[in-house]
Amino acid sequence: MDKRHGGPWDRGGADYYYWRPFRPHYFKAGSYQSEEVTDLTAEELKEYIAGWQFMEELGERKDWR
Repeated sequence: MDKRHGGPWDRGGADYYYWRPFRPHYFKAGSYQSEEVTDLTAEELKEYIAGWQFMEELGERKDWR
């Protein structure tokens, strides 16, 4: 599983944490500093979902107050 910063797992978890919509994607290198990929393979999609679900199970989300 690619858990690096900007990878599918990282982006899934970050999207959940920051209250962003479920939108499978990742970055080829660092987040917002490289090409964004939105056409994920089946494995990359599984990683994005796993990152989202990991944060969801923790129940951790950004408190914007």
